[in-house]
Amino acid sequence: MHSNRGLSRRSCLETMSCSWGTELWDQFDNLEKHTQWGIEFLERYTKFVKERSEIELSYAKQIRNLSKKYQLKKNSKEEEEYKYTTCRAFLMTLNELNDYAGQHEVIAENLSSQIIAELSRYTQELKAERKSHFHDGRRAQQHIENSWKQLESSKRRFERDCKEADRAQHYFDKMDADINVTKADVEKAKQQAQMRHQIAEDSKNEYLTYLQKFNKDQHEHYYTLIPHIFQRIQEMEERRVGRVRESMRVYTEVERKVLPIVSKCLDGMTKAAESVEPKMDSKQVVESYKSGFEPPGDVDFEDYSVSMKRAVSESSFLNARGESRRRSRSKLWPLLKRNKLMSLLASPRQPPPPPPTSPSPDGLQNGPQSPQQPKEPLSQRLNDFMGTKHKMHCLRSLKRGGTGQEDYSHLPPEQRRKKLQAKLNDVNKDIQKEMDQRDALTKMKDVYIKNPHLGDPDSIDPRLEEITQSLEKLQFEAHKYEGWLTEVERKLLEKGSESQRRQSSHFDSQGNTPLTNNYGQNRESPDGSYTEDPSTENTMQFKSRSTEFDDEFDEEEPLPTIGTCKALYPFEGQNEGTISMAEGEMLYVIEEDKGDGWTRVRRNEDEEGYVPTSYIKLFLDTNAKGAMTYI
Repeated sequence: MHSNRGLSRRSCLETMSCSWGTELWDQFDNLEKHTQWGIEFLERYTKFVKERSEIELSYAKQIRNLSKKYQLKKNSKEEEEYKYTTCRAFLMTLNELNDYAGQHEVIAENLSSQIIAELSRYTQELKAERKSHFHDGRRAQQHIENSWKQLESSKRRFERDCKEADRAQHYFDKMDADINVTKADVEKAKQQAQMRHQIAEDSKNEYLTYLQKFNKDQHEHYYTLIPHIFQRIQEMEERRVGRVRESMRVYTEVERKVLPIVSKCLDGMTKAAESVEPKMDSKQVVESYKSGFEPPGDVDFEDYSVSMKRAVSESSFLNARGESRRRSRSKLWPLLKRNKLMSLLASPRQPPPPPPTSPSPDGLQNGPQSPQQPKEPLSQRLNDFMGTKHKMHCLRSLKRGGTGQEDYSHLPPEQRRKKLQAKLNDVNKDIQKEMDQRDALTKMKDVYIKNPHLGDPDSIDPRLEEITQSLEKLQFEAHKYEGWLTEVERKLLEKGSESQRRQSSHFDSQGNTPLTNNYGQNRESPDGSYTEDPSTENTMQFKSRSTEFDDEFDEEEPLPTIGTCKALYPFEGQNEGTISMAEGEMLYVIEEDKGDGWTRVRRNEDEEGYVPTSYIKLFLDTNAKGAMTYI
């Protein structure tokens, strides 16, 4: 029998068709441990796939949040930036990244439905099947153990009966040989010996019966029951291994299926990168910021030596110098009201005085003194002013928080033309949309007229009337914007032809540059108007235009308040650009300290200026006016 098992084992290794019932007939406990390990491995693999699915979901969520974080927000300032190819390419990349995140969500969903759910259900079934098989194995093993116990019991009984029969026979022989023993005693010993022999014979027969029964049960146990049970356990284990193999294959296929789409997303990102056009962005910068103004020409020579003649009185000299200075200012900055401009440019240039409690070399007998204002050229003040937070985006737009004019006349000509064209396109789109709705409602009304049971035709008339009114209003707006656009384009054409004429006449036939030029003539102001005469008439035009701009600038909204402040010490603002304050006085703060020690404040709509930062206590608050009123 053992030789047959050895041959079977060699055949098993050669053919890979091993039978656990034959090869592992005595490894019941090890098989029980192995199958338990198999279930634990299955559960561990399921947990691994589950954690991988959670990682995919978390990664997809983070990718989606990242894409959403950098997406273009509606009605934001970033919309203007997306006219550049780099911004559009970045937006395409974000969209592809969002789709890329979606594929990781697909991976997580397929892992959950095709592996995790299936393996969890199969694990429960496997545990129940394994429990049933090993229950049958233990029952068969209990049966063979009971049969063996019966055999051992009958064997020990047969052995004991044989010994007692042998002792009875010896006792009979001894009594029969003794002449002093009576015949009755001998007969009694003989009967006792025969009885013991009979009992021993019965025990022998019983032992033989249990032996045959045990051998039969043992053969059936090791050659029928155990192989059958172990075969079912083997099939169960092979199914488990096969299920793990299939799950691992599905694990890779789940990700392989999304690779084409992921590749398309990456291709889309590559295409987005290739769509970036540096030249196009450069051109777009020109389109965005081109004002349409002509570069300034040469400045006219102003001969002050004429005023030195004795025939000219001192008063006329002063008047001429003042008029010349005013004319020069008008050329440099014709659109700002002079007193407001100077108040804006008069910010202190010296460090503020220390507070009264701090030591000072000269002492502060009469309170802090306003800083002496250095004499700086007006052009330098203009440059400083344009470099601060008050920098104007166009020459006619100095209003704080204003929305601009409807005809965009506050913009440079080229930008005005683009805005008007864009607005006209939007109005035309709205007109087309309203016309489409009107046509659809007209058709619906015709259907209702032909088929009254579908609806009441009169119910559509109010809506048609609303659309008609809306169309009239939109067409009026379109006509209005078309007129403005035509006017701007005409001015741009005139300006272009005039610019070419000036450029052609700028040089003489020998290529020499004349001493004086026509800068005073046809000098274009930021609003697109022209000055054609550099004489006294030019001065009058500047005066009238200055009056016009003064009226417009008077409508300027004041700077918004960013908080309030309380004067800790009195301060006498004696120089231009500063404002005096009394101790304990509350003022509005309209501009914080820029690092020079001065803070810009306002007492009312007409009084504003700079005070030393060390002389006040700031209360920066969004509800500054409310706080001021409360105090």
